[in-house]
Amino acid sequence: MDPRRLLIFRTVVRNGSIGAGARELGWTQPAVSQHLAALEKEVGTQLLLRSSSGVTPTEAGHRLSIHAESIAAQLHAAEEELADITALRRGRVRFATFPSAAAVFLPPALARMSEVAPKVEVSFAELEPPDAIPALLDNELDLAMVFRYGCTDIDAEGTLEWTPLLEDRVLAILPREHPRAEDPELTLADLAKENWIAGCERCRANLVARAREAGFTPRIRHSTDDATVVQRLITHGAGVALLPDITLEASPSDQVVVRALPELVPRTIGLINRRGALSIPAVAALRDALVAETSERAVEAALI
Repeated sequence: MDPRRLLIFRTVVRNGSIGAGARELGWTQPAVSQHLAALEKEVGTQLLLRSSSGVTPTEAGHRLSIHAESIAAQLHAAEEELADITALRRGRVRFATFPSAAAVFLPPALARMSEVAPKVEVSFAELEPPDAIPALLDNELDLAMVFRYGCTDIDAEGTLEWTPLLEDRVLAILPREHPRAEDPELTLADLAKENWIAGCERCRANLVARAREAGFTPRIRHSTDDATVVQRLITHGAGVALLPDITLEASPSDQVVVRALPELVPRTIGLINRRGALSIPAVAALRDALVAETSERAVEAALI
């Protein structure tokens, strides 16, 4: 049964005549009559009794008009709900990011969202990039903030839309008592004989790649994604590590020495989403909040 014809039938019944229904619809009377005839043919019975004074529903027509009213009400509710979503009066975004970005960027971005879209619900999961990517591909997330190094394999991630946000410096972390801790000529190659503490999959790959370029293979003794644990291990002489700037901001420590080395290149932090997801107003609103937050940070960093 054609829903459009049901709504035309409803309009005619509510107005009491084909002519009045046609005027409300903005159609010609013959066009409305053709749709009504097609509807009666479709249902297999007469729906309206026609007279010079107008139309009266038959018993079947009366029953059908009740269903038509229900359908019209549901369509109106759908229009209102979609209007609310479009106007950011409601909606939901499923978001994920890695721990340090969650600590540094997510709280102020949510504060921005509460100002521009207070009725939009943002759910959050803490995921490293290799876990966030399949979650996006499986439609378990709408948006994710991830990071990439120059050596990062992005085959699966390459099927998603990518919005770069900012460059995040990678720094060498040494114990305070290290003999080269304050040496202005320190290079990565000078740390070739140290024990190393490695982090997540992508961070470990970056450590190995940078070390290889410097002419050595890092002797990785410990592995942890927890920046606080990394720095505590370094404080107690367990080794050295590479940590990004944002990770240090999220988990600061005054018990270690932080050094920028010439061989270390920054990682890129950005957003990924399924193609077309940014056309959803709530998803675009969160993206805009994260872009604004990271852009402000980039400007502040440039002024330092």
